[in-house]
Amino acid sequence: MAAPPHNDEQPGHVPPPGLRQTMRWLGLAAATLALGMGTAGILRRHRQETEVRQWTAAAAIPTVSIVMPQPGPAATRLVLPGDVEAWYEAPIYARVNGYVKDWYFDYGARVKKGDLLAEIETPDLDQQLRQAEADVVRAKANENLAAITAKRWRVLLETHSVSQEATDEKIGDLEAKTAALAAARATVQKLEAFESFKYVIAPFTGVVTARKTDIGDLINAGSGHGRELFRVADVHEMRTFVQVPQQLAAGMRPGLRADLLLPQYPARIFPATVATTSNAINRGARTLLVELHSGNPDGLLQPGAYAEVHFCLPRNFKVLRIPTSALLFRKGGLKVAVVGADNRIELRPIKVGRDLGTQVDILTGITRFDRVVNRPPDSLAGGEIVRIAGQVAPGAGPAGENPDAERAGAEQRPQACSQVPP
Repeated sequence: MAAPPHNDEQPGHVPPPGLRQTMRWLGLAAATLALGMGTAGILRRHRQETEVRQWTAAAAIPTVSIVMPQPGPAATRLVLPGDVEAWYEAPIYARVNGYVKDWYFDYGARVKKGDLLAEIETPDLDQQLRQAEADVVRAKANENLAAITAKRWRVLLETHSVSQEATDEKIGDLEAKTAALAAARATVQKLEAFESFKYVIAPFTGVVTARKTDIGDLINAGSGHGRELFRVADVHEMRTFVQVPQQLAAGMRPGLRADLLLPQYPARIFPATVATTSNAINRGARTLLVELHSGNPDGLLQPGAYAEVHFCLPRNFKVLRIPTSALLFRKGGLKVAVVGADNRIELRPIKVGRDLGTQVDILTGITRFDRVVNRPPDSLAGGEIVRIAGQVAPGAGPAGENPDAERAGAEQRPQACSQVPP
């Protein structure tokens, strides 16, 4: 019979020791490799998840741009409409009835105090004066007769020829006639005073701004029924009246400088000074009436003119200016978003002053060194962490800027109102 084939797996067959050691090491290496590959995969996945979380968290932080509040210019220009009026201006009416006999000054004529403007014919008044003078003559004659009679009766009383009662009557009649004479003379004096009003006189030195009569016009006395004859204005100095909003009324003090700009003189500036205010707020308009005085040596300022009044308000260092794009309209009112030292948002309520269009004055709520978010998103909330796009150091401005030095320099560099930006 043939011998059976060799079979290593037959029972009782034992591999050589070298082969068993090799197989053991190969199995251990394979297990180690598999474990390493699994561990590496787990670590790589964990790292990727961490990176995704970090990227997601970083992407969730909004990026904002900031601005630094700035003080206003050294002087603030406030422009308001004003009405130019004469220093004195008076309508001239007749005090007597009659007809215009002649007039001597026309529109634009310069007159002095006491100059004759016009003459009025008064036939009725002349007749009344002549009658009053005749009444004086009659009253004088009656007084003389009463005086003679009273003197005679006193002599007769001494001889007991007349009674005391009759004598007292004669003396009383004398006193009545004397009083009648005084009344007649007073009437004459009154009519003579009215006679002087036939001459219309300039009340002060100035310019005739209106003539509303002509020769032959019927004149009625007084301002109630009669019409205005002339109007005279004293224009050596002018008054300008301005209604200033209540919000700005605190800055209106005597001595405050201003410039007047008139449409008919676009290249001319007329300096003016605040003289006084009404010291009362108009209930209807909530404004303060301010009076300014300005010289008028060349007579270019005219009564009734419209003027732009440019006030030079001194800088208020408590007022800061930011762009209007930084404002947040929230339920509690106007606010701004301020970035804190830890880059967290703080929503601060503010009080707004003047609105300049692209900029707005802030009265309270922020400081010069606050980092204010410009164009904040509507979803921005208080306490939220933000990323700043382009760091701006506190006290933004040229390197080495000193706010105190800037303030002192501004106070030493006055500017004309026309050179100050609004």
